[in-house]
Amino acid sequence: MKKLWKCGVCGFTMEGIEPPEVCPNCGSPGSKYAELSEEAAKKVYDSYVTNDIHMELVTLAERMIHLSRKGIDINLDPNCLAIFKKTEAKCYIIKEMSKAEIAAHVSKGKW
Repeated sequence: MKKLWKCGVCGFTMEGIEPPEVCPNCGSPGSKYAELSEEAAKKVYDSYVTNDIHMELVTLAERMIHLSRKGIDINLDPNCLAIFKKTEAKCYIIKEMSKAEIAAHVSKGKW
């Protein structure tokens, strides 16, 4: 049965029956790897889905910011301008919240 292994030097995780002979990320020997507990491994696997969702939110927010700036540049009328400015500001907040959550996941090894 495959297990999840984590490099004690760089934090790289690897799935396998045994740890790798050499860490593909930092080159440390396989003896530096430790098997993650079932609970820790489940958190890592579950976080794959939520991290992907956060990355998609960042991408969508960036796209909306870009579109809003186009509308701001056109400056057709005050109502449009107000909507574009609000959208830009709110999407910036959403983008930064998702980036902060991804950073928190990484710092906890849930990546």
